[in-house]
Amino acid sequence: MTPPTASSLAVLISLVCATLASSAAGVRVDLTRIHAHPGVTPSRFARDALRRDMHRHTARRLAAASNTTVSAPTKKNSPGGAGEYLMTLSIGTPPVRYPAIADTGSDLIWTQSAPCSDHHCFKQPTPLYNPASSTTFGLLPCGSPLSMCAVEPAPGCSCPYNSYNYTYGTGWTAGIQGTETFTFGSTPADQTRVPNIAFGCSNASSDDFTGSSGLVGLGRGAVSLVTQLGAGRFSYCLTPFQDTRSTSKLLIGPSASLDGAAGVGSTPFVASPATGPSYYYLNLEGISLGTTALPIPPNAFSLKADGTGGLIIDSGTTITSLGNAAYQKIRAAVVSLVTLPTSADGSAATGFDLCFALPSPKAAPPAMPSMTLHFDGADMVLPSDSYMMQDSGVWCLAMQNQTDGEVNILGNYQQQNMHILYDVGKETLSFAPTKCSTL
Repeated sequence: MTPPTASSLAVLISLVCATLASSAAGVRVDLTRIHAHPGVTPSRFARDALRRDMHRHTARRLAAASNTTVSAPTKKNSPGGAGEYLMTLSIGTPPVRYPAIADTGSDLIWTQSAPCSDHHCFKQPTPLYNPASSTTFGLLPCGSPLSMCAVEPAPGCSCPYNSYNYTYGTGWTAGIQGTETFTFGSTPADQTRVPNIAFGCSNASSDDFTGSSGLVGLGRGAVSLVTQLGAGRFSYCLTPFQDTRSTSKLLIGPSASLDGAAGVGSTPFVASPATGPSYYYLNLEGISLGTTALPIPPNAFSLKADGTGGLIIDSGTTITSLGNAAYQKIRAAVVSLVTLPTSADGSAATGFDLCFALPSPKAAPPAMPSMTLHFDGADMVLPSDSYMMQDSGVWCLAMQNQTDGEVNILGNYQQQNMHILYDVGKETLSFAPTKCSTL
């Protein structure tokens, strides 16, 4: 989920290192994917995901390691969302449950807070957080280095209460910044309480975040959860979109690792330009379908000196979005391998550009080779289920094209069943194909 340039994917330095150092377990959170519901068809999912991804891409905002790991339960969510993964944590004293979109494409942590009318806020699955009901809430001082007015000065920032208006394409949220105690972990045995986390109390938001109660930024900026925890690394493994029951784990801290995993590949992060310090940029050098290297222009994924282009990995965006020059080569290669007729009706229903008509609604699609993303130093191999999507009677290429020169995005649909480690200290991304429901 990538925020826009002027106020730049739907979302909160290390003030808590001493607290984290007191525990060896760390932060562990389950993840739940929005739309993990039997009544949600792939066509509705795809259409909603593309709509929200396009909204978020309309415009863009171009620590010391601790001995504790924070774990966040993460799971696919209910109808009304569009393919994001939610991490469940709690805010305040007494703690209030808070399912929030886990977003590596932005920084701000925020939740809808009372007072918040139906006219100004979206419907959420849990009660509103109320600062007046928590004994640990405090206003964030304007002089704090975590103030949005200091981190990302914008017309919406104002003091003395650090008010903000944070925009994500056509989505937005507004409120004031505070500090609170956050509780991570789903059971008393694995819970970790961390005080003084800076976050946003949103009193008005667009409806682009329905299905959650807010958003947790996991980007590289000062106000992200990763930075505030002083974490040197974090990891997640996203269960498949067709799996409506399993949860996966988000680990933040030393326990986040790929130790023992087979087929681990690692690629360095690309240094961010001044206009996009929060993104995790990667150097994608090419793409193959099966054994065929696609004739994509060598600079299709290059990050330019002015901050345009490049490719980021983003847990808050659903569908991978590539510049037209690269996308058309992928599209042509898929068309050349599939003998099924194309389906205009299927494309209209899903919102995807390329869909094929299956012989019957329950027919299995034909076999397709894997797609390989050739990163600097490592190959990420995607099985056909991670780049094609089947609906009743149609089979679609689950990618979208965009204008050349915009930032390319590796979305979470293409990250399913991949154990991914962000090592911020070593400036590398590592990954290994994994059956995430078994972790």
